Amino acid sequence: MVSYKTDSSQIQFHKITRRYFSPGRAQNCGCGIGLCCSKWGYCGTTTDYCGGGCQAGPCYSTTTQPNNVSVADIVTDSFFNGIIDQAHSSCAGKRFYSRSVFLDALRFYPMFGTVGSSDDYKREIAAFFAHLTHETGHFCYIEEINGATRDYCDQSNTEWPCNLNEKYYGRGPIQISWSFNYGPAGQSIGFDGLNSPETVAQDPIIAFRTAFWYWMNNVHSLIISGQGFGATIKAINGIECNRGNTAEVNSRVGFFKQYCDQLGVSTGDNLTC
Repeated sequence: MVSYKTDSSQIQFHKITRRYFSPGRAQNCGCGIGLCCSKWGYCGTTTDYCGGGCQAGPCYSTTTQPNNVSVADIVTDSFFNGIIDQAHSSCAGKRFYSRSVFLDALRFYPMFGTVGSSDDYKREIAAFFAHLTHETGHFCYIEEINGATRDYCDQSNTEWPCNLNEKYYGRGPIQISWSFNYGPAGQSIGFDGLNSPETVAQDPIIAFRTAFWYWMNNVHSLIISGQGFGATIKAINGIECNRGNTAEVNSRVGFFKQYCDQLGVSTGDNLTC
């Protein structure tokens, strides 16, 4: 079951996440969030843009360029369906999420599950699906349970101001929340996150893209750099770590162990936060 808290520590955590992990516009060529400014001053996401000479954005060095890896060969029908098949037939997510939509959204994020050693990218995929399984209840939920009754508006945030007629509760596979996530996610993906956050619960490709957007901006570097699964928990729901919510943490860790075993990779160190 998806669970969120809305106290000041949660707001502060998200402020810290947004400040230190979310890339802004490229300084020298005005690229949107998630795009690299190449050495020639053009925007894109491939090695030509994000590799050698990259000026700004989510650049990567020659040692962390994508490998010739097919995520589709790792996230097979059997792997994906092994998760979603555990959701009850009445779940809204059963008619919303699918492997084909996951792969369609993946095309926009070529660095996901392709960087580092075989152990690195398999752990990243295992970690991603561990969090998605926990957040959505095996892809059962599209929206946060009772989310509309909760206040996710930080009115002190002037960069991504709330529309007081909208609700910024958790939606999609990673259950993004708060205006300061919806705003930049929408800007990067191409929907009005501040004024139409419900789009995430209506369009499955956009829903998966918000998950990838959040992951690549906030989580990807942590797992690839070897900081361990525990660091990814902090990046997605730090309040679980701050308050020692062992049931929630253990749920995520349990799924991660399960998927690492399925993909034939060790979990690595630092499993919990």
